[in-house]
Amino acid sequence: MPSKARMEKIKRDKQRRRKKIAVVLLVILLIFVSAVFLFFNMFFSDMEQVDISRNEEELQVNKDLDKDFINIALFGVDSRTEDYEGARTDTIMIGTLDTENGKIKLTSIMRDTYVDIPEHSYDQINHAHAYGGPELAIRTINRNFDMNLKDFVTVNFDALERIVDAVGGVEIEVNSAEVSHITGISSAGTHMLNGEQALDYSRIRKVGNADYERTERQRRVPEEVIYSVLRDKSISKAMSLADSLLPYVKTSLSRTQIMNYATKLFTSGASTIENARLPLDDYSTGTMMNGVYYLKPNPLETNVRHLHEFIYENDEYEPSDTLMNIS
Repeated sequence: MPSKARMEKIKRDKQRRRKKIAVVLLVILLIFVSAVFLFFNMFFSDMEQVDISRNEEELQVNKDLDKDFINIALFGVDSRTEDYEGARTDTIMIGTLDTENGKIKLTSIMRDTYVDIPEHSYDQINHAHAYGGPELAIRTINRNFDMNLKDFVTVNFDALERIVDAVGGVEIEVNSAEVSHITGISSAGTHMLNGEQALDYSRIRKVGNADYERTERQRRVPEEVIYSVLRDKSISKAMSLADSLLPYVKTSLSRTQIMNYATKLFTSGASTIENARLPLDDYSTGTMMNGVYYLKPNPLETNVRHLHEFIYENDEYEPSDTLMNIS
């Protein structure tokens, strides 16, 4: 039988080994965390984060809306310079992730929509971004549509070509009127468009029902990109997409928010995208004023009720007093 001294020595040796193992594990953990942190920062280093007001009163945020729905303003600019601030938004969308029901929704707002731009006057909604950047554009959407937007993502159309190529192309139904506007396409039908062709497709203007169809085309391409990632559930494809996109992105979202929302998107079970467009065809009027075309929501409150029914699936929404005064 081992002596008491021998037993104590064995016990001390075991404790030393445990401490050594613990130290080694701690070092490995620190190296791993440091590597993840460095990768995280390098990965997002090309993305430009823009500070905007976090004051909900200033942004005219509707505080009564369901917080299980993540809404983000999405702006597309066709700017040839790195400064997007003074650029009009060629594309305006509300991107929604319904975490409760696992749904993705895209709401396009026609760029000629006649709205009340805070601290300015009534004008086309795409002028808001030119007047005051993304913050004023967010305030304008919140004010005129009773929304709760607090963050935005702005993408230069130059990114579209790279994004589409990063996911291996997008499948698009091309009609006969669109064929001549797309490089390398000679017949109508379903085509797998590469980045250059997808950009041509998105920029088609005076074809079909003018801006209505143009808005649909601009929405269809990002929809197909998202479908591609969701179908494959491919982290590598998502990373490739982000790598192509981030240098052309300006956003108010923090890196942590982006990773959090990306995780929610991948775990939401969403496999389809629902879409809508404002103003509604039956509740809008096109009019010329001083030589400028405006698309007036008519009446505005009906459009807003439909918007909230689409996003929140709430058919009993009552527009705010502020909105009723605008309307």
